[in-house]
Amino acid sequence: MTLRALAFNALCCAFLAVAAAGQTLAPSTSASGVDLQAIDKAANPCGDFYQFACGTWIKTHPIPPDESTWGTFDLLIQRNQETLRDILQDAEQHQNRSANDQKVGGFYHSCMDETEIAKGGTAPLQPELARISHVSTPQELLDEIARLQSFGIDVFFSFSPEPDPKDARMEIAALDQGGLGLPERDYYFRTDEKSEEIRRKYVAHIEKMFELMGVPAAEAAKKASTVMSIETDLARNSLDVTTRRDPQRLVHEVPTSELTQLTPGFSFTAFFTRVEAPAFSKLNVAVPDFFKGLNVLLEHQTMNGLKDYLTWHWVSESAALLPKAFDQANFDFYGRVLTGAQQQRPRWKRCVNATDRQLGEALGRAYAEKTFGEQGKQRTLAMVRQIEQEMGKDIESLSWMTPETKQQALIKLRAVANKIGYPDKWRDYSSVEIRDNDYFGNTYRAQQFEVKRQINKIGKPVDKAEWEMTPPTVNAYYEPTENNINFPAGILQPPFYSNKADDSVNYGAVGVVIGHELTHGFDDQGRQYDADGNLKDWWQKSDGERFKQLADCFVKEYNGFSPVPDVHLKGELTLGENTADNGGIRLAYQALLDDLATKGEPLSSKQDSYTQPQQFFLGYAQLWCENVRPEMARMMAQTDPHSPGKFRVIGVLQNMPQFSEAFGCKPGDAMYVAPGRGCRVW
Repeated sequence: MTLRALAFNALCCAFLAVAAAGQTLAPSTSASGVDLQAIDKAANPCGDFYQFACGTWIKTHPIPPDESTWGTFDLLIQRNQETLRDILQDAEQHQNRSANDQKVGGFYHSCMDETEIAKGGTAPLQPELARISHVSTPQELLDEIARLQSFGIDVFFSFSPEPDPKDARMEIAALDQGGLGLPERDYYFRTDEKSEEIRRKYVAHIEKMFELMGVPAAEAAKKASTVMSIETDLARNSLDVTTRRDPQRLVHEVPTSELTQLTPGFSFTAFFTRVEAPAFSKLNVAVPDFFKGLNVLLEHQTMNGLKDYLTWHWVSESAALLPKAFDQANFDFYGRVLTGAQQQRPRWKRCVNATDRQLGEALGRAYAEKTFGEQGKQRTLAMVRQIEQEMGKDIESLSWMTPETKQQALIKLRAVANKIGYPDKWRDYSSVEIRDNDYFGNTYRAQQFEVKRQINKIGKPVDKAEWEMTPPTVNAYYEPTENNINFPAGILQPPFYSNKADDSVNYGAVGVVIGHELTHGFDDQGRQYDADGNLKDWWQKSDGERFKQLADCFVKEYNGFSPVPDVHLKGELTLGENTADNGGIRLAYQALLDDLATKGEPLSSKQDSYTQPQQFFLGYAQLWCENVRPEMARMMAQTDPHSPGKFRVIGVLQNMPQFSEAFGCKPGDAMYVAPGRGCRVW
């Protein structure tokens, strides 16, 4: 549960910076921290506050040709990438390199060496292609599925550890749906013209990739059709992204011995042995019907068709590691068609991202040492604790919740753990072999290391100190099974926090982020987990029913927003994030009021001609200034649980009477909301 999605070009959200990082405000920001040059003063803040806060920024920040979105998040991501590039180039060249420097520097160098990659051609693919071509029996098929999964390629399904829903202290094995090449299930079934066009282009892309491997055009077309047919069968038995938001729908614990009832034609016992999983007697099968359908597919599809499917996913997953023709074809569909990006990102950016993805904590350790200090961690923790106190007050003041449920909510709130900046214990990559001039091999050896590391967790206690994101990541998240909030160092800097900005702006930015992540513990998903991370109903029945009634207001509100013609947001899909946005900003605003009262500073005091509340709301809105290509906007509306930036501003503020009061909005204004009105849960 993050503040912003990690999908294709969209990165994600969150937090606070430090003096040790040498932070400065962006050139256009004012003494208060508000970006005055972003404001469109011709716009009426009570008519469209997003246009008022961001209109000039949007006009003067067109999307670069290699991006599908361009916003304040992306500017921060770019600054982080430049820092990481400096670290990696230094690691490449430094004579007395540490073991970590040798690995991250060597990996980055192998990625940047396009001449060597071109020289290798398709040779790195061939050993696996040969293995696939020789598959002729069900056992050999199983072995090849296991082998590709050991490389991190989830053909047909996914297998991984997860906290036991009934005992979140322990990791159990889990099987889930998988094996698709399009973003999610409904891409295979929507009947609108744009969706049908995307499917046609996807099949054409598969065909082209087979042709690049030397398959004649007519044969490549048949193989592409077969792959699409298999993936459509897999999608048919998959759950859509909205349904998967309900954790109760994804819990079906069964004894390992009962798997034969789901897939009598596929021996998962043999598969578990093949991937060298620890012994276990039970597991969670997230979507049983998917595996029933998989069994039918494996029984009725020809062996040659199944091999075409395996071949496609091996080549598709490897495309970015291959010579330019493969890399460009991969971008043409997944970048150009799905997200609207016009050209590839510079090679150095892609190699920085690849190094962070494969050796994230080795690179992240150097990043944290360079950019983050103890002062930043302590400042962050202080604000987190303040927002937690505000949430406690909010829970106690709720009129719709019974004392019994309030007591359990407060127990959960007090149990929330806070992780700031970077791990206390760094991951050991000593067993990962990084070879000169072997980008393909380096990538898959790193992925094999990670797959094995994950599988080995099965049957062991959950390591709550482990991070799901690397330190340079521009994001934050709440983990319901561990009941903790996490703020990587990568986001702990402007525009989310600055020592030079007024407190009102910082509360509107980082304060809202903290409140957002805390509120996730009590949104429609998070509220289903108790203080220990177990999937357990701790609510009085009447409170649960009242929560759903209040949350339905958000569903209806956000259903009405349309980011592109003929596509509306899905209120149920975005409910958790919208609940967190609306709850988070209320907590942060109350924290600001308490802070100003403690300091004896009146709300009417101004900086840059804006009052304290006005600075707060501008600080919040300007986090979400962005331009988005229509293709990306369409895809995110269909797959992303986060609302677009524009509607995160409008949707939230039109629920806050405090905003109307701050800007003097009147009845009849689009942004006006009367006291006591507007959607609200927390």
